[in-house]
Amino acid sequence: MRPACGADPAAAPTLSVVICCYTTDRWDDVRAAVASVAAQRPPVLETVVVVDHCPALERLVREQLADGTRVRAVANAERRGLSGARNTGVAEAHGEVVAFLDDDAAAEPGWAAAILAGYARGAGVLGVGGAVLARWEGERPHWFPPEFDWVVGCSYRGGPETATAVRNFIGANMSFRRAALQAAGGFRTDLGRVGTRPLGCEETELCLRLTASRRDAELLHRPDAVVRHHVPPQRGTWRYFLTRCYGEGLSKAAVTARTGASRALASERAYLRRTVPLAVTAALRPGRQWAPRRALALGAGVSLTVLGYAAGTLHRLHRPAPPASWVTRLRALLARRALGLATEPPATAPAESGLPVGVVAVPVLLSARPAPRRRTGGGT
Repeated sequence: MRPACGADPAAAPTLSVVICCYTTDRWDDVRAAVASVAAQRPPVLETVVVVDHCPALERLVREQLADGTRVRAVANAERRGLSGARNTGVAEAHGEVVAFLDDDAAAEPGWAAAILAGYARGAGVLGVGGAVLARWEGERPHWFPPEFDWVVGCSYRGGPETATAVRNFIGANMSFRRAALQAAGGFRTDLGRVGTRPLGCEETELCLRLTASRRDAELLHRPDAVVRHHVPPQRGTWRYFLTRCYGEGLSKAAVTARTGASRALASERAYLRRTVPLAVTAALRPGRQWAPRRALALGAGVSLTVLGYAAGTLHRLHRPAPPASWVTRLRALLARRALGLATEPPATAPAESGLPVGVVAVPVLLSARPAPRRRTGGGT
């Protein structure tokens, strides 16, 4: 197989692939993921399988998959969770580029070549990601909106479909320059998924940090870098759908607290203003495509996501602050008097508005000013 268009095999950076896993329940998926990487041409430098605090799974990986050279097994050396496991993989990797593949995803032929071809665009490309296509186990639920495929960790309708710069990647299919990852400090271990807890957005937060690190920084989406993500039946239920939407809102609130709403919610504003209304209109159009349950899912998904965002924001705003010393309080009082301000902040200060939390959250999602210069796209 020839390399992807634009790739120069002699100059291409070396590629390490990190696959993080945490349970023996996904053993067949883990084996398929490792096999899909082994089949890449040209071959990758190495595959690092990181086991997240599961001795039984670690033993299986060492006995049946690891060969000591091309495939290595390591235990998560950091805090339990996906972020810690990914950081461990980066520390163990030797390639100039580190790609992350989910343990329940399999790379299509040409995936590695397409990833590496993206870096030929220039030194400013700090990361390259690709498409994540859902591989449903059984029939896809008719009510499940394609616009919400991010719920199951996949590319969604309304996301990027051509080679373009994006805000962030979907975690199942992303890569970064190892030096840039290490300089940025890796993934935050206080964000992201731990076991089956439906939280995330650690990828979004990292991508925002990376693009803020230098003026020419760019994250590139390549639609020809394709992986297929296994979606089991339990992820096609209303319960999982709604729980995941609420968890996404909580996660977005956590990212917003660290990066600001302007950058953290740029993609979401376009999604809410255009993608979702078009989907609802199509679902309610009379005819063969009429799908009222899909329209209900769209409305419920948006509502639960906004509710989760509001709950996360409210929790952050009302989290007790450490008590200030009397010296700090005195200095603040004197400073306010010197400026002719009231001695106490008003009860309706913007940071803690007395408006109902839902009324506060929706304008933040819909009306915050977009981030400059960065085209949006990628994962949620």
